[in-house]
Amino acid sequence: MNARLHLIGLGRFAGTGERLARAVTVASVSLGRSLLWLLAAIIVGCGVWMPLPLSKGNSTEPVKPELATAETAPSGDAAPTPASEAEARATAELDRLRISSQTWRRGGLGSKALVTFTLRNDNDYAVKDIEVVCAFARRDGSHLTDRSRVLADTVGMKSRKTFARVPVGFVNVNADQAKCSLVAAWRG
Repeated sequence: MNARLHLIGLGRFAGTGERLARAVTVASVSLGRSLLWLLAAIIVGCGVWMPLPLSKGNSTEPVKPELATAETAPSGDAAPTPASEAEARATAELDRLRISSQTWRRGGLGSKALVTFTLRNDNDYAVKDIEVVCAFARRDGSHLTDRSRVLADTVGMKSRKTFARVPVGFVNVNADQAKCSLVAAWRG
């Protein structure tokens, strides 16, 4: 079926349809193979990722802080040994220690949480080594993560102290709300 197109210069287009059909067939076969390999990689990745345990800071389980109670150091002439030194330290009463105000903002290119809060101590003794846990949530209130921090500073008896821009750790990019609470404190 040659229409003598070569005489007017259109002969070079005579086999174009067949070549185009072959190119489309080759492209579709290679695309299908690529998608098959991608699917296989996703399946293998999920198989490796699923049995891994959740990291402690990113789990959805709420933190259950243990409340500190008033204890006194053992009386005696001998100084406590290093092994029992942690037991000899007296914990503070948390019912007379509270966070009166708190705010938070992002720092470190938006990945770290910086918390500002005022700690009020109504005890008859100073407190130190205050452990604070901050729970972060989305805008709708669903829990994201918890971060904790121990403050080595001392708050005097019957006083209050403001801690400004305390870094508590990395937070999820979706975090919109934070609620901090006291976990433990030691007599100072």
